[in-house]
Amino acid sequence: MRLLLFGVTGGTGAQLLNQALGAGHRVTAVARDPARVPVTDPKARLTVLPGDALAPEAWRQAVPGHDAVLSCLGSTDRKHPTTVYSQGTRNIVEAMSASGVGRLLCLSSAGLEITAGVPLPQRLVTRYVVQRLYRHGYADMARMESFMASEAAGDTAWTVVRPPMLTDGPLTRRYRTAENGHLDRPKSLSRADLAHYLLTHVADRDTHRAVVEVAY
Repeated sequence: MRLLLFGVTGGTGAQLLNQALGAGHRVTAVARDPARVPVTDPKARLTVLPGDALAPEAWRQAVPGHDAVLSCLGSTDRKHPTTVYSQGTRNIVEAMSASGVGRLLCLSSAGLEITAGVPLPQRLVTRYVVQRLYRHGYADMARMESFMASEAAGDTAWTVVRPPMLTDGPLTRRYRTAENGHLDRPKSLSRADLAHYLLTHVADRDTHRAVVEVAY
């Protein structure tokens, strides 16, 4: 497949990029700083474009011809509001719609909701620590999810993936999922396994227009 990736210099994005190339896919990666793209193999089927999801004029013309777009966009700034999730994803969807590319997988967070299946200690930590610490990012993820579920997203075959706390653990290929529902007692998830889920569900029609929880 021909895949267009965003957010490849982050932890999950780097895992996704390397797994995609290892599986033989042809990849175009958009990165604000191409020098930080974690691929050193000159034979890799990779094209790196300098660009920012918030400035689509730099990469919009490269969208046509791809089979899917996978977004690992994120913000490490906890102090200030961000639009990287909402506006960045909107820019991607608009460019896809104009180019005839229909499949999108993007990341959100299980921390947006505190569900009945979450143990009490984890609920308390999520509500009083995590949601406060990442309030700006979570607020923008919520705007992104609202946009994806609206008519403004058009016919995009989107999947919003909600992982729990992420780790740098190994690739196990063993995790649980829930489409448009909630996992019971969700635990952590390695970035490698999150990337594995994204890559192996590009062609999964059961996850079209679905919010998916993934966790151990």
